[in-house]
Amino acid sequence: MIAKISHGTKIYGALLYNHSKVIAGNAEILQMYQMLQTTSGEYTTGQLLSSFLPFLALNKKTEKTALHISLNPDPKDIITDEDYIKIADEYMVKLGYGNQPYVVFKHNDIDRPHIHIVSTVIDHEGNKISDSFEKKRSMEICRELEKKYRLIPANEKKITQRNSLHPVDYTQGNIKSQIASVVKFLPKYFNFQSIGGYNALLSLFNITAEQVKNEYHGELKEGLVYFALDKNGNKISNPFKSSLFGKQAGLSALRLSFENSKRVTQETKHLTRKLIDLALKNTAGEQDFKKYLIELGINTVIRRNEQGRLYGISFIDHNTRNVFNGSHLGKQYSANIFHERFVPEQASEKPQFSFDSQSSYSAQSATLKEDLHPFFHFMSDSASFFSDWGLLDSLLLDNLAEDPEEHLFEFNMKKKKRRKTT
Repeated sequence: MIAKISHGTKIYGALLYNHSKVIAGNAEILQMYQMLQTTSGEYTTGQLLSSFLPFLALNKKTEKTALHISLNPDPKDIITDEDYIKIADEYMVKLGYGNQPYVVFKHNDIDRPHIHIVSTVIDHEGNKISDSFEKKRSMEICRELEKKYRLIPANEKKITQRNSLHPVDYTQGNIKSQIASVVKFLPKYFNFQSIGGYNALLSLFNITAEQVKNEYHGELKEGLVYFALDKNGNKISNPFKSSLFGKQAGLSALRLSFENSKRVTQETKHLTRKLIDLALKNTAGEQDFKKYLIELGINTVIRRNEQGRLYGISFIDHNTRNVFNGSHLGKQYSANIFHERFVPEQASEKPQFSFDSQSSYSAQSATLKEDLHPFFHFMSDSASFFSDWGLLDSLLLDNLAEDPEEHLFEFNMKKKKRRKTT
């Protein structure tokens, strides 16, 4: 079992991230320890937050008051909900947080069930609980729990290496292997409803997929080929047949994913619309709009033709792991609407594609941390904190989605600071 520990500044963000999965049907609340409970057993994010507010009020000096932990057993382990609760309780006691209020979420949105625990590091007297040697103590606790509950022992180094994921850097060679590491992973963890949505996601990794048709013995055959892209979104490699990367990267499997992804609930779409509406309300230009949405957990990929006209827009929502073309969310989010909104900026924007990834891994790594959502911070060499975590779903643990009002305040303060320095 692997434990991932995150200390953050916003408990609301950790709660909102997990609760959004509950609303989308991809998670459930297993345990509410020393938390205020409702008679119905249903909660809003605000109601969950209320259990922690008295603790936060006792300590105004500690910056990182949020504690967010994920416990990840081996995929082959079979664990009941009752045992998940026992494991969470024992883990928190042994780590020193046994007297704290905390909520345990079980995530079912990937093929590896796991639990998340949200709590605070501020105790009942307003003191910060020590996190000295926390990583070492956590590993020892996990080994004890593995033995007690007969779980498969974890090899953290092996798991980290196996799940390494980076955007393609064509200057490093071995492009086929680089593409393979991405296309074998993404379809398992993201929903997209079309080739366009799939390519929006792939573009963040400097990859594009192209549908091809050939006649073979009088029969029309369809397939998919992949290309590596340079920093301007241009094809820079020879085509690679999808068969080189397994069935999951092929057209048939992706078409099945398209159909399954179309079953997304209106509640899930509403979560994405709400965040986009907030960005539209509080920003004026395209770049501010993109950066604001990144703060809320959404990457925006915009496509333009050679004349600079915006003809496509996609939203990659890391909160729900869905890729939506604007039109999928409603007419008010279509490409035409955003073309009109961003028209003042078109004169200065000539590239055919606009990628939030800022492209080349080697040449642009310094800008990735600013321009990409934290889910993809591991792309940057400087983001050693995230690369140490390994499993990608755990990259969403901190500062993924926080209080929108706080985001607005912080966003405006950053804008004022930038104006003063220019």
